[in-house]
Amino acid sequence: MSALCQPQAFFKSSLDNSRGYIVKLALCGFLAFAGFASAPAAAQNTPPAGSKTILAFGDSLTAGYGLKNKNDALPGQLQALLSAEGVPVTVINAGVSGDTTAGGLRRLEWTLKRYNPDYVILALGGNDMLRAINPQNSQQNLQAMLEILKTHKKPVLLAGMRAPASMGPAFAKGYDVMYSSLAQQYGAVYYPFLLEGVAANPALNLADGVHPNVQGVAIMARGIYPYVIKMLMKE
Repeated sequence: MSALCQPQAFFKSSLDNSRGYIVKLALCGFLAFAGFASAPAAAQNTPPAGSKTILAFGDSLTAGYGLKNKNDALPGQLQALLSAEGVPVTVINAGVSGDTTAGGLRRLEWTLKRYNPDYVILALGGNDMLRAINPQNSQQNLQAMLEILKTHKKPVLLAGMRAPASMGPAFAKGYDVMYSSLAQQYGAVYYPFLLEGVAANPALNLADGVHPNVQGVAIMARGIYPYVIKMLMKE
């Protein structure tokens, strides 16, 4: 799960509305973390021989929380786009609902060992924001993960999130700077906002108002697709 603010709409909402949205997000994140977190479910657990693989490593926005069909999750829809264009790549869903950057850091090594991917989409940090974790702590965890991926020589796409201004200007700025600076430091392909065009739009989210529905995920997949292609061009 990740949190989420759509810069064109969410940031212009009233302080009360922002707080209400954050409360809903925090509650969802807590429930997922407390008892509904699921183990990673691969969109393709057994890639075709000789194909390249992308590990989609994230939280519920990657796992596909609340969606009936696992292929409707972001990795599955991204897989469909790649396949339609004849790109011989298999996308592995390694999303865990409720995961934080600390949780991601704990499971990254064994996930890499299990799947041995060629590329990695790193999409964590939204739950840190919901729990008001100091951005410096989140940055340290993301940096540690990027160091691991650098050691394993895995090209990375870093997908960012954005904190609402209602959480304080210093906190919001910390998130704005965190992802971009890390992407620059490690030479990662950078996609600034994973929920671009989707967050805070009721028509594109489930009834909880937090997680994207199938149509919302489709927009997410199309938005990140050019950045995935850019990552695939890196060796």
